[in-house]
Amino acid sequence: MDHRNGASWSTAVSATLHCLIGCATGEILGMVIGTALGWPNLPTLILAIVLAFFFGYALTLRGLRRAGLSWRRTIRLALAADTLSILVMEIVDNTVMLAVPGAMDAGLTTALFWGALIGSLAIAFAVTTPINKWIIGRGRGHAVLHSYHH
Repeated sequence: MDHRNGASWSTAVSATLHCLIGCATGEILGMVIGTALGWPNLPTLILAIVLAFFFGYALTLRGLRRAGLSWRRTIRLALAADTLSILVMEIVDNTVMLAVPGAMDAGLTTALFWGALIGSLAIAFAVTTPINKWIIGRGRGHAVLHSYHH
């Protein structure tokens, strides 16, 4: 991939969707577990963030292992490719969740909880996509994984 002219928007959207799938899986699972157990906001957020990073990296690790890479190389590539994208996504979506009055304390059966969570992930996607475009355009982030995609 030639990065001198930057990445395309479709490449950035694809990379961000990949990140969103992993992050959203962990984020939703963490929020559901913390909320169902009646945990305070901080432990719930910590669990959601840890699981978002776990699932975000896991998706990349799975693909790279399928491509036949060693565990060491796979882990190094996943960290290089996904860390900034997941970090930005997590900062944005958790900030939005905290900013929506009552969202963190709403029950799992409320429209407020699910609306805020889905909205926070959508906003995080919108903020992270141009950042991924910029990173990929410089040969970093998901650009380092491009040659391993089948």
